[in-house]
Amino acid sequence: MREQSPIGIFGGTFDPVHLGHLRLAEEAADKLGLAGVRWVPAGQPRHRETPQVAPMHRLQMVQIATAGNPRFSIDRAEVERDEISYTVPTLERLRQKFGPTQPLVLLLGADAYAGLPDWHRWQEIFSLAHIAVAHRPGFVIDVETLPEALADEHRQRLAEAPALAAETAGKITTYAMTPLAISATAIRAQLAAGDSLRYLLPQPVIDYIHLHNLYRSSDGS
Repeated sequence: MREQSPIGIFGGTFDPVHLGHLRLAEEAADKLGLAGVRWVPAGQPRHRETPQVAPMHRLQMVQIATAGNPRFSIDRAEVERDEISYTVPTLERLRQKFGPTQPLVLLLGADAYAGLPDWHRWQEIFSLAHIAVAHRPGFVIDVETLPEALADEHRQRLAEAPALAAETAGKITTYAMTPLAISATAIRAQLAAGDSLRYLLPQPVIDYIHLHNLYRSSDGS
């Protein structure tokens, strides 16, 4: 069977989407040999506090931020459904969409990866996709600090990036990405304080935030 280039799956609240998100996805596409990255904004995430702005605003900001990059595509389904977003059902839906032979790669930051055992049906992820963990250059994932169940999976499934194209799911790989100390939490605080966000977010996203007066009212409307 001819190998297929994997498709990256990048989920999150993106509240708001920023340059750190964009670099993670862009460098994953380069270093993992991805055919593209499918962004999946969460509607109602389980693992985080309720996003400050409405799902459709977050979706629109992701669309604005990723416009013009042919390797990026947007998945609207989680925003358009009135249910809590869980990773495994999302991957099941995408597996059905892309078929049984297409390699899928769930993209995670190192912090999110360390918390994987708290996720709903987390071990089923490995039957649906690979996992790629982004980390700072020079700092590999310390298996000894991972929860025991995840550490066991990590040791058994760790593989180099080229292996992701050989199988449809089940491997774990890591890749170093440019360290950008940008967080959505800090950005929201800066917005509330009226500070400049230049060079933290794409300018069209900043313009959208100001146009709709986001992150300034208590209801995020």
